[in-house]
Amino acid sequence: MSLMQEMNARALSLGVPLSAHVDLTYRCNERCEHCYLDHDDKGEMSTAEIRELLEEMAEAGVLFLTLSGGEPLLRRDCFEIIGHARSLLFHVKLKTNGVLIREQEAARLRALGLEQIQISVYSHRPEIHDAITKLPGSLQRTLAAIRFLQSQGLKVTVANVLMRGNLRDSEAVQKLATGMGARYALDPTITPMMSGDRSVLRLRIPAKDLSDVFRNPALVGDAEEFCAPPAPVDERMMEGIPCSAGHTACYISPYGDLFPCVQFPLPCGNVRREKFLDIWRDSPQLAEVRSIRGKNLPTCSSCAHLGSCTRCPGLAYMEGNMRGPSSADCEKSFVRTGVVTAGMKARGLSDLAILVQIQTQPLAAAV
Repeated sequence: MSLMQEMNARALSLGVPLSAHVDLTYRCNERCEHCYLDHDDKGEMSTAEIRELLEEMAEAGVLFLTLSGGEPLLRRDCFEIIGHARSLLFHVKLKTNGVLIREQEAARLRALGLEQIQISVYSHRPEIHDAITKLPGSLQRTLAAIRFLQSQGLKVTVANVLMRGNLRDSEAVQKLATGMGARYALDPTITPMMSGDRSVLRLRIPAKDLSDVFRNPALVGDAEEFCAPPAPVDERMMEGIPCSAGHTACYISPYGDLFPCVQFPLPCGNVRREKFLDIWRDSPQLAEVRSIRGKNLPTCSSCAHLGSCTRCPGLAYMEGNMRGPSSADCEKSFVRTGVVTAGMKARGLSDLAILVQIQTQPLAAAV
């Protein structure tokens, strides 16, 4: 067992929130077509409120802190917040589009000792990247920020969200990241907006194209192993938890609302009205999330993919039932292995229907 796995297991057994994701703002200087956020400011937490929250989280045992948005650097107090987080010994990762990072900002981030900075790049081609962000010149400015941050010795991860508009560019983006000395992370998942609006799902790539991604060694490593049939379901899988959301991790919005995860918009409390630790320990909603094991999932417990599926309870929740299957994850499991999932069978999809849909559209968008 690695040190990280040991820490997670220990945190889970003790009920410690090992990691937290805090969005400092939903405001953004880009308007990415796939974004799941409403960018209007509905009353963000003040500097003092965020500083107090950070102190409460540190006391509760949070170690890994992700600061994001929107675009977090739009807040004038962003560096003050990062500095306070570092003074509390948080391991800080910053998610930004990089557009506002110049030499001065990069120097300040280096001085603050950030562990990692994640920056989204959607394509190596300006006409594609800028069309997605709806900000002319954004690719040029983002790449300049990455190169400068790398030159300052900071660790940068290039995040590449895959959708219909850029699905042919993933290998080129990976090469671009490698050429700049940055890490690369591919994500083929488009999620509904936090409001529940599902119109953005039209941007999900067709399953036939997802299949090409899952069989590309340059993107997934050992494609044969990655696409292997699922292992037999055993007792450990039945007793397992779906993911870390609500167990050792949580998400807090700019307005103080606490959720199990940024992709799991189940309201569990508000840190403006209650102490962070009180919500973490006493929220009935978090207690419900924590009660769920593989064996408690009516459909997924009978699925061959139970132990290998990336099933997201948040996406399932946005489809109407946190204990139900996530259609997007059903699709990924099927496309990856060729084995039909219990969720697909439950929706009455025949083998013929699946074969027809895989040639034309995301299976998840068809239900």
